[in-house]
Amino acid sequence: MKIALVSPYDYPYPGAVTEHISYLNRYFEQAGHEVRILAPSSHDDVEERMQHVYRVGKRIIGVPANQSIARITLSLNLSRAVRRILEAENFDVIHLHEPLVPALSPTVLRRSRSINVGTFHASRRKYFGYYYGRPLLKRYIRRIHGRICVSNAARDFVSHYFPGDYRIIPNGVDVDAFRVQRPLIPELNDGKLTMLFVGRLEKRKGLVYLLRALPYVQHHFPQLRLIVVGAFDEEDMREYRQVVAELGLRDVVFKGFVSTEDKLRYYQACDLFVSPALGRESQGIVLLEAMAAGKPVIASDIDGYRAVLRHGFEGLLVPPESPAALAVAIVRLFSDPALREEMGRRAQARAQGYGWPIVARQLLDFYAETIERQQPRRRLPHTALPIMSNGA
Repeated sequence: MKIALVSPYDYPYPGAVTEHISYLNRYFEQAGHEVRILAPSSHDDVEERMQHVYRVGKRIIGVPANQSIARITLSLNLSRAVRRILEAENFDVIHLHEPLVPALSPTVLRRSRSINVGTFHASRRKYFGYYYGRPLLKRYIRRIHGRICVSNAARDFVSHYFPGDYRIIPNGVDVDAFRVQRPLIPELNDGKLTMLFVGRLEKRKGLVYLLRALPYVQHHFPQLRLIVVGAFDEEDMREYRQVVAELGLRDVVFKGFVSTEDKLRYYQACDLFVSPALGRESQGIVLLEAMAAGKPVIASDIDGYRAVLRHGFEGLLVPPESPAALAVAIVRLFSDPALREEMGRRAQARAQGYGWPIVARQLLDFYAETIERQQPRRRLPHTALPIMSNGA
């Protein structure tokens, strides 16, 4: 099968959609399918560095979206480039991620003559863009033959504006990468307890509430440090460093962006993972990553996180925007090493069900089902993904 994976976001700038597409590309190719990635990119050499990538859109702009910044392209030359690629490649399936995000995805939908599948990743309460844009966007969503959401929270959001049938196929996690033990990070080999936060420094990620919980926690556990990892720079850190100074906090380490290898090492080195997001999280990939590393998790009790983490089993869910609730939960787990260990084992076991080979198989089955439904007489060869060993 010849598959196009389309992202409206700057590729390969770090982000959930970028990571999703990268893993699907890997596993689809291992299954014998031919894959191309269509995405805008701020990297001039992306097509040379990365196989099978079409750079569609060079000028990237940052647009506020869902209390974050979406790096998209609004290039005027998209239509011509898309038409040329689609005519040359003649894809069997075009899989668009966030298919209604301007401007690449709608352009591909308008030009496509293939089977179109769309995955909706986002979750939020309301979106005026969908509300006011429905008359225009309906023409595009009608061109999507198979609709997917990564979680119930994402489905509830998009189906409010565009009712229809949506299949739940979640984001995955590279469980094999987390299973391989890596060398310990030297500065963490000092006997202190380590708590980890991974994410951008955006208000919706709730880091300020974790910082405000720390004085209570460090009163009980003076030898506790917090590591903050994510795609952020010094300007992003300014507000949070001010909070650290105001509260007189010790051992808060802002690492910023780290390599994938180092991120794995931080996950494996921590004693507890915390994600105090305020909402608008459709699933919680960082929770899955921590769970795959065998770590107990404390997270906000929000829709997207409830789909992944079961309170009292793999960790604890606490009310969002509550430093007191966070502090109580953290102290509880640090006070009970046996409970932390048991929750870590359960977390790792649960994460196995979200492995990328499983997710990729579900998507290939959905492609075949959608093709069958749209073109009953046209049967494309469907290659099952190989069953991989734990060490693959």
